[in-house]
Amino acid sequence: MTRSTNPSNSGGLSTRTNDPDERLAYIALALIPGLGARSLAELLSRFGGAPQVLNASRNELLDITSGKLSIVTAILSPPIRAACTLLQRATSLGHHTLVPSDASYPHLLRSIPDPPVLLFAKGRLDAIDSPGVAIVGSRMHSRYGAEVAKRMAETAARAGIPVISGMARGLDAVAHSGALDAGGMTVGVLGTGLDVIYPRENALLFERMEIEGLLVTEHPPGDRGNRWAFPRRNRLISGLARALVVIEAAEGSGTLTTVSCALEQGREVLAVPGPIDSVTSNGTNRLLKDGATPLLSPSDLLAAFGVIAPRTDSSRPVPPRADLSPDEAKVLAVMSGTARSVDEIAFAARLPIGLVLGTLLGLELGGLAEQLPDSGYRRR
Repeated sequence: MTRSTNPSNSGGLSTRTNDPDERLAYIALALIPGLGARSLAELLSRFGGAPQVLNASRNELLDITSGKLSIVTAILSPPIRAACTLLQRATSLGHHTLVPSDASYPHLLRSIPDPPVLLFAKGRLDAIDSPGVAIVGSRMHSRYGAEVAKRMAETAARAGIPVISGMARGLDAVAHSGALDAGGMTVGVLGTGLDVIYPRENALLFERMEIEGLLVTEHPPGDRGNRWAFPRRNRLISGLARALVVIEAAEGSGTLTTVSCALEQGREVLAVPGPIDSVTSNGTNRLLKDGATPLLSPSDLLAAFGVIAPRTDSSRPVPPRADLSPDEAKVLAVMSGTARSVDEIAFAARLPIGLVLGTLLGLELGGLAEQLPDSGYRRR
């Protein structure tokens, strides 16, 4: 590898030669402690690429790093051997190693404020750049939340929209499984290395994802993560998606950190309303109050992607399910083939309007009710 000929290097070209190839250069830079993604992005922009950064002079590096001597020293003596070891280990495990110069590096991540310098992936790599929907929610979810997550994931998958989530227990796992069961694509973003199964209860889901879906992380093999890894992972969940769907989240929930990331990244946030007396819906209902887009039906999700929902045969009878909750049974009992407003249904069922809204969504997702263009609801 020859020395950099970037015009910005004039007056101070390094005398170091035989630099590593581009992939190893990126990996070596990613392994330097204290060199964050933003600082590295500045270096890459200034010098034109990772090999050119390693080829820069001490004075040039001091100038652009604001005199951070420890980082400059590390760049001048980069951890090439460690980078080689890491690349060999990832390859032996069947992991793809993606750096920003790769064509397969997700283009949506290139524009977020804190893009990952290095990504590891396993599974169907072709899914990583398709516009997807992130579906997130509570680990301690309700049956209603699980049903909504499953139906939304199935709807997206059947429309060819990848489902993105965090592989956590609860609604993350429900969303991934729903997409796979519908024959669609799903991307799991981890806060650990790809070879670390966490939580253990998702072991079978991990196996399916490696074959039928895609797992992605910025953590190297063997990394078990830490308390900060999962909040940072959330920026990648929203960053890989065109829109974020929040199904259930308590006030102060970690799920809401993904919302903050999505807003910072300019992603649309859609929230599913829930009962006003449900702790797991406090956060989502607050999002709606603060201006999030209400997600009232699967067609709303498709509309966010410019997809028209297929027409269904409303004359086809749907037998009542035995697993209806008491509230669902009450609401369904006062509905008929004639459209009624939410207020009318709430009055007839003697239930709060907020509770009825959430219940109607569950019935619609279950194929027992449908919303008409005039916002009325009828039994299917």
